[in-house]
Amino acid sequence: MHRKFCKGKCASFWQVADQGEPRELTDPAALKALAHPLRRRILRQLDRAGPATSTTLARALGENTGATSYHLRQLAEHGFVVDVPDKGQGRERWWQAKRQDIRFPPRSTMSADMRATFDEFARQGVAEDIEAFARFREQRDAMGEWSDGLLFSRGSLSLTKDELMQFWADYMELLRRYIAAHDPPTPGARRLLVRFVAFPDVDPRSDK
Repeated sequence: MHRKFCKGKCASFWQVADQGEPRELTDPAALKALAHPLRRRILRQLDRAGPATSTTLARALGENTGATSYHLRQLAEHGFVVDVPDKGQGRERWWQAKRQDIRFPPRSTMSADMRATFDEFARQGVAEDIEAFARFREQRDAMGEWSDGLLFSRGSLSLTKDELMQFWADYMELLRRYIAAHDPPTPGARRLLVRFVAFPDVDPRSDK
């Protein structure tokens, strides 16, 4: 689903299983549709809980049905959700997140408008991750053996830009392999949030 420094294209931070040809998101309108806070919540809920109607989404997210219905249509217009026709009855419409490998062009090649939207999109993603980690910490002592499920590593590498992108590609391949091998999840499996971040180290003395 996400953030990013990329050569050529950059993979999103969600939905990276075998989903056909990657989709490069270059349309500012599509990125703005994806970056809307409520739409992000809708996509996360669909990803976590599976297909839903505007009514069940409204109930789960504490919103009104009019809002969820409108934002689902906007997400559908830009290809981020699709309806599930075999589940609907009468006028009832079910939606699911479209499984796809979304990628972004290098930030340095984006227009000023696209870059501003992309930066806000990334900022929201970091804020959501911090909130998710805080929820884990609050519940950790009650999670039994899963309280040990936090894997954390800090390190540094000295790489060329090409080597950095190969490191990224290797990581993405590993992630895809595990997603494919556990779809559907095996008994006893638990949904885990997996994040990757790498960025150039800037000497704090450089701005003095």
